Amino acid sequence: MTEHQKGIDTMANRNGITIKAGFERARDVFAQMGDTEMVEFFEKRIAQNAKRSASERKLTPHQLENQRIKEALVNEMADGVVYSIGEMLASFECFPDGMTANRLSALLTQLRGENLVKRTEVKGKAYFELGSEDEDA
Repeated sequence: MTEHQKGIDTMANRNGITIKAGFERARDVFAQMGDTEMVEFFEKRIAQNAKRSASERKLTPHQLENQRIKEALVNEMADGVVYSIGEMLASFECFPDGMTANRLSALLTQLRGENLVKRTEVKGKAYFELGSEDEDA
């Protein structure tokens, strides 16, 4: 895998310097040199970066669509009935054209994290039903 693949090149996975640390280091170097104009420039950039990092982000259209699909999926599942991913893709009406098993699996994983769906496995095949996995414990 290359470092530019989706999900690989994130700040959490980098060992390099952050933008904030780079600006702070540059500011300190210019401060030692006595260049107040550059120190002020980097102070402004540090403040802009902090403001940008703290701002609330809007959901992307794809995230909004996934949210809608998850809500419709939970509404379409019958209580007490178990479904495989293939059965859901074949029989549920709530999916957009081109819905893949991988995407549905990812959405079901999110629903499991929200304790709305539980997963059981029979002979290596995953089945999903409404309810929390904590209920069985």
